[in-house]
Amino acid sequence: MESIVDVVALVAISVLGAALARRLGFVAPLVLLVAGLALSFVPGMPEAHLDPDLVLIGILPPLLYTAALETSVPAFRRALRPILMLAIGLVLVTAFAVGIVLHVLLPQIPFAACVALGAVVAPPDAVSATAIAKRIGLPRRVVTILEGESLLNDASALVLVRVATAALGGAAVGFWPIAGQVALKAGGGIVLGLAAAWIAAKLHRKIEDSLLDDAVSLLTPFVVVIVAEELKTSSVVAVVIAGLYLGHRMPYLLSPTSRLQMEAVWRMITFLLEGIVFLLVGLQLRTVGSDIETTVGTTIGVTAAVIGTLLVVRFIWMYPATYLPRLSPRVRDREERPPVTVPTVIGWAGMRGVVTLAAAQTLPKPNPDPEKYIPNYPINLFIFVAFAVIVVTLLLQGTTLSWLAVRLGVRQDNSTADALAEAGVQHQASRAALEALEAAADGAPPSVVDRLRALVESRSNNAWERLGNQQQETPSAAYGRLRREMIGAERRVFKVARNEGRIPEEVLTRAQRDLDLEESLLQRSDE
Repeated sequence: MESIVDVVALVAISVLGAALARRLGFVAPLVLLVAGLALSFVPGMPEAHLDPDLVLIGILPPLLYTAALETSVPAFRRALRPILMLAIGLVLVTAFAVGIVLHVLLPQIPFAACVALGAVVAPPDAVSATAIAKRIGLPRRVVTILEGESLLNDASALVLVRVATAALGGAAVGFWPIAGQVALKAGGGIVLGLAAAWIAAKLHRKIEDSLLDDAVSLLTPFVVVIVAEELKTSSVVAVVIAGLYLGHRMPYLLSPTSRLQMEAVWRMITFLLEGIVFLLVGLQLRTVGSDIETTVGTTIGVTAAVIGTLLVVRFIWMYPATYLPRLSPRVRDREERPPVTVPTVIGWAGMRGVVTLAAAQTLPKPNPDPEKYIPNYPINLFIFVAFAVIVVTLLLQGTTLSWLAVRLGVRQDNSTADALAEAGVQHQASRAALEALEAAADGAPPSVVDRLRALVESRSNNAWERLGNQQQETPSAAYGRLRREMIGAERRVFKVARNEGRIPEEVLTRAQRDLDLEESLLQRSDE
């Protein structure tokens, strides 16, 4: 019963924190992190412990899967080169840079252990970076690069953590064995992800019940992770590949009802998981800090050195990685040369989160057993540094990224161009719809045909209206405003009739659902 109460309390605090974040104009992870830190110092507050297996198998997969479902595959493919340079190249460079700095400061610690901590803190978070990037309105390509990096860097970081811990235990590890293991795990993850996506797609095509569609979608990332762990391949890559494939094919696999319902379900799950994770990060920091064996000065110095290395290495990597490939005519012809402000903003968007939290707690504890020998090293210091990296990068970079983007003039893509492209495609879609109407209209009442033709014309006009004067109310906006007033009046009549016993509850439910669906469509005119 106590565990149930604790879960309910965490969810309640997460919801309140998210509501406060929206009211203050911040992203929820920042507010929840601060709330967790504050609550950890409240007398009598129970210690929080998060099982790393729960994070890696129960929390990370649905977060990655949801992010992959929402990622544009064509945009992802066009930005694959910079994504891989960040998700693989930067992770490896960062891990070894942190390892070298840490080994210089604490030479008594084995170098493999130092690299393991570097791999733990190397990958930026899939949640915080993209949430902040979308909220502040960064250019679409920047958001795609950050999304792609955070989707794939978890795999390279976790593989490197395992390799480094194996070396810490005495296993001989060289460059080619590491490369081979990474390629094997990543390749296996790609194959497994495609196979799982193909099976899930077959199921979605055959299912006609929206609830069953939701159930299959919810099970997919967990089944993929469990199978990947059994096959000793990359579960992160498998989940991401499955999500990208299914997200790209979703318009052809699901009914409209299933798509709307599934989107709402995943949004709720993501909202709750994100809130609980960042709240727990804040709650655990005081507990982790109390177990450190090293002095305060050493702890502060090591933490500052690791955070400084992370920031410096990311910036040092960003500019050559952005501009050196463009010396090739092939790359230069395919990709525009971005201004220097773009890699600067991407360099500052390196917030850490869920993966760092879980990977830190998978580091092996020192073990004198000859068969499982792990040399002595300050494991609690490493865990504290990982938590401190999450807190500092979220608070420092998360709160200043918007200011930096505005100061450097890195703004969202031109909405006018988007509206013009949408209007052109909507015009083609309207012509296709009218042709389909004319082909199938034989025998239909003329009033029905005229009504459908007017609906198509109204939708086409609505798209062109977005290019007009934003200060003046458009006909579509006026229609939406007036229709909402009418819907409100209809709702009141149905509620009164239900209260007076003139209609049963089921009639009110059906009418309410129809009105809700229509009103949700009207919100499109306000966007």
